[in-house]
Amino acid sequence: MNNLSATNPLDLSETIVAQATAPGSSALAIVRLAGPDAHAIAQGLVHPWPSTPRVARLVTVSDGQGAALDQSIVIRYDAPASFTGEDALEIVAHGGLVVATTIVGALIARGARMARPGEFTRRAVLNGKLDILQAEATGDLIASNSRAAQRVALRQLDGGLSRRVLALRDELIGLEALIAYDIDFPEEDDGPIAPARILAATDQIIRALDSLLATARAGELVRQGAMVVLAGAPNVGKSSLFNALLGESRAIVTDIPGTTRDAIEAVLDTDTVPIRLVDTAGLRQTADRVEKIGVEVSESYVARAAVILACSDGPSSLDALRAALDGARGPGTGIDEPNGVPIISVRTKIDLHAASPEELAASARQMSAVETIGVSAETGEGLESLIAAIVRTIASRSGPLETDAPLLTQERHRYAVSRALDEVREFRDRWQGAELPAPVAAVHIREAVRALEDLIGAVDIEEIFDEVFRRFCVGK
Repeated sequence: MNNLSATNPLDLSETIVAQATAPGSSALAIVRLAGPDAHAIAQGLVHPWPSTPRVARLVTVSDGQGAALDQSIVIRYDAPASFTGEDALEIVAHGGLVVATTIVGALIARGARMARPGEFTRRAVLNGKLDILQAEATGDLIASNSRAAQRVALRQLDGGLSRRVLALRDELIGLEALIAYDIDFPEEDDGPIAPARILAATDQIIRALDSLLATARAGELVRQGAMVVLAGAPNVGKSSLFNALLGESRAIVTDIPGTTRDAIEAVLDTDTVPIRLVDTAGLRQTADRVEKIGVEVSESYVARAAVILACSDGPSSLDALRAALDGARGPGTGIDEPNGVPIISVRTKIDLHAASPEELAASARQMSAVETIGVSAETGEGLESLIAAIVRTIASRSGPLETDAPLLTQERHRYAVSRALDEVREFRDRWQGAELPAPVAAVHIREAVRALEDLIGAVDIEEIFDEVFRRFCVGK
């Protein structure tokens, strides 16, 4: 096979190869080979050839000229019992920069070509081993940075979201059948389908689509995390609190005001929701040009926060902080506004300056906060209570995060379901008002079906494939 042939990712006649593990120093490296000629290409390099599929075998991998490249573990897969559904081989070689690279080069010299990003998973979709939602879940699982994201991706990889979408598609096709019967056989003995029956079926589908669309908010939280911003005057202990919550030193901590010149982000993984913790520059008026830029960055984060941790080390800094937060959030979004970002007042350094329950309650009232928590970054006192308060506050706004249920985790998912919902609602309005002939009104149901088919990849849409797989790494 000419290894300079076209590299169309939809061409399943070519055999592809790539290193499936990250390059660099490591104990092991995995080279993956898949395609119709995978076994023929590898047989000249792998000795002895594994006679039994799906059984690990210790072999010598050579360069085709007799020079040994490595002693590796090889697993042979026969179509269709492989990840891609094709003949395949996985070579578990020693790690490092050289071994895997020379093995890949030898396989390319024998006729394979280098895989493009996501091409192995793309072939799994094209060969019916996965649907496109499961393929996206593979990428989400690799990219997950929290336990919640891991759970959601695994459930989607298992087909949870696919099954729900397919069930909705089947309901829509059932509704189409009712409409078609009413159109084509109005004089049957049973009479035409009662309009109320069609409306009831339509309303049921609308509720189901609406319920699925409502999970998009939870999906966004799982993928991106809830942004929780530490705000306060300089030197009140924000960076120390940031480091204490993470359990590591990520922010520079000094007693010099204005040390944090830019926002620092990290993910705090909790049992329920990932938290994007953001340490910001102190909110204050300053003539320093560099620090002023840092303050402006802080204000932009405050405006986009899901929760604000208003940090102070005593009553004297609260008034200035309240004014700074009102200014950062812009007109009409003050902290007393009912739709404003919720605030948790955090009294820092309680190991140095103890705060009574009355003082904490007064701080909450002064900041219009949901509650006040006293913490010490030095001793760890109050940190667990603060995390629990953050999780409660997020849940009160977004609802409980049910990661065991199928969630819409990407904008593509939200758009497809929203499009299907709009089409079904349009059909209901037209049907109920008898504004259009039944065959014309039914076109909206057909469009809703197409939207869900786009979502699961039931139809071959190259543009969607390109968008999904361009984010994958080579070798997956």
